[in-house]
Amino acid sequence: MAPSPSVLGVDIGGTFTDFVLVSGGQITQHKRLTTPDDPARALLAGVEQLRLASDAVIVHGSTIATNALLERKGARTAFIATRGFADIIEIGRQNRPDLYALVPTKPPPLVPPELRFEVDERVAADGSILTPLDPESLPALVEKLRASGVESVAVCLLFSFLRPEHEQMIGDALRPDFPTSLSCEILPEYREYERASTTVINAAVSPLMARYLDRLEESLGGRRLRIMQSSGGVISTATARQQAARTALSGPAGGALGAFHAARQAGFDHVISFDMGGTSTDVTLLPGSIPHTREASIGGMPLRLPVIDIHTIGAGGGSIARVDAGGALQVGPHSAGADPGPACYGKGDLPTTTDANLVLGRLHAEHFLGGEMRLDEERARTAITKLAQAMEVDSPEEAALGVVQVANAAMERAIRTVSVARGFDPRDFALVAFGGAGPLHACALAESLQIPQVIIPRAPGTLSAMGMAISDWVTNTSQAVFADEAMLNTSALDTIFAALEARAQVDFGRDGINLQDIRLERGLDMRYVGQSHEIEVAAGGDWVETFHAAHEQRYGYRQPTSAVEAINVRLRAVGITPKPKFTPLETGTPDPARARLASGRVWFSADGPVAAVYYDRARLRAGNRLVGPAVIFQLDATTLIPPGWIGQADKWGHLVLSL
Repeated sequence: MAPSPSVLGVDIGGTFTDFVLVSGGQITQHKRLTTPDDPARALLAGVEQLRLASDAVIVHGSTIATNALLERKGARTAFIATRGFADIIEIGRQNRPDLYALVPTKPPPLVPPELRFEVDERVAADGSILTPLDPESLPALVEKLRASGVESVAVCLLFSFLRPEHEQMIGDALRPDFPTSLSCEILPEYREYERASTTVINAAVSPLMARYLDRLEESLGGRRLRIMQSSGGVISTATARQQAARTALSGPAGGALGAFHAARQAGFDHVISFDMGGTSTDVTLLPGSIPHTREASIGGMPLRLPVIDIHTIGAGGGSIARVDAGGALQVGPHSAGADPGPACYGKGDLPTTTDANLVLGRLHAEHFLGGEMRLDEERARTAITKLAQAMEVDSPEEAALGVVQVANAAMERAIRTVSVARGFDPRDFALVAFGGAGPLHACALAESLQIPQVIIPRAPGTLSAMGMAISDWVTNTSQAVFADEAMLNTSALDTIFAALEARAQVDFGRDGINLQDIRLERGLDMRYVGQSHEIEVAAGGDWVETFHAAHEQRYGYRQPTSAVEAINVRLRAVGITPKPKFTPLETGTPDPARARLASGRVWFSADGPVAAVYYDRARLRAGNRLVGPAVIFQLDATTLIPPGWIGQADKWGHLVLSL
């Protein structure tokens, strides 16, 4: 059997771009500062430094779509709707994100009024055609679009998920001239506003993604490139060009996959992933599986495509600390990013969470990035001292403790949001801490939430890139059905699923995936009749009983006498990729003396610093037992073990910490 090609996972973050190369059973890590003006520069520089083989595969989590939507810098997009419905993307729903605002505001729509067009056609709610679309009217529409100078077109007609013919006719007329996104292809489901918004998002970002991928593939010299999607799987660059909206939240998805993989290696199934990077913190509840949602929103616009259910807050190592007008200490959401970065990086002057950890002795100036990047301790202390003066406290250490406590409070709330607020007790889970800053804060968060154990993966700072490197091919398809209880558990549903499965096999065949390696996962969006929200239920036994159990777990009750209905059929097709064989650690004794470096003074409270032992993680062996207070250095992260905590290295190199 021919050896598997090398796979390089690349995660472009707000501060660092992370690389994990899996080749011949060996894993190589690399980190470099992100280049915000052109993210591809850091990627290409890393590829060159790693001397990547010409037959290697690169899996890349892209921020192109996310940034374009947040900054409203998408392609000039036109929107085509049924006569009378062109303003649906601006009217939206009655939701008020700021309940007490006297003059509510919302972000500007992606498509301005002058680029919204209407066509004379109408499909009824039962799928019958009330007003046929006249094909003779389409050449005039094309001329209007040309005169408007649009780069891309989104088409969303009423009830096209039941009768897609009219949208397909428009697509055939437009595609010779414009990249065109049809709602019947992007999201064939009901709820007109969400369907229109998702289609417009796709149209706005697809041309940008296409240009980015064209330039990147040309620079990669023939190396194969795959793109991570928000649902936790890879797609081809051809699919990413056409359906770029599926990549909008791709970066954090790699982290959730990597955390789940590491947790299972360490012997844990129910975990909470805690990814603290330079700019933000992502938390995900993983109750034995990867959770997905279709309730995502970017820049105030709903994106109803499958995404891993990740909760993100603006708290990271680069989060800027300041005193607000009321005298309260605030940390984030604004970040120093990669340029200028925290004060200790040598360019900026604003105090950040990273500077606070350095002042407290939790980071070491000479052991950052494995010693490849020396931190400027004096510059960090100067920045924190100015903050201490604004806070009117006695010392920079006291101010730094305040910064860490405020940042921890925000992250604790995020973990409660994905656990307690959804009916899960965090005490029943372990915390998987990763990202460049996650292992510094994990034990304090676990102690506050009474989480019994913390898992620090073998390579925590590059775990998102690792998740990308081991990810599978995934395609998600759906279809509106409106099935009552009598239709559930009948062959009628099997017929619909069979059509979706055939479509998935065609997609995989186009990408060269062996059909024998595909796992098909069926699901239904179900609800009690009269409800306006649904729960996705996975196949397994009786659909109705499975829904009752899922509703009770989510909301605390069930209604066994109420009628149940399904409104969407869903299929997740997974093309299994070869997984790397990880090399276990050499077995050692409980004594970690071989990994011991020295000792230092670390602040854990206002009572003053205490002595902590320094360790080199690369020298740890399976079975080594570490007693806090301790600080563990490695290339991609620094781990803090507070007093009262102990840790042990398992055979795969993961650290399992507990009180």
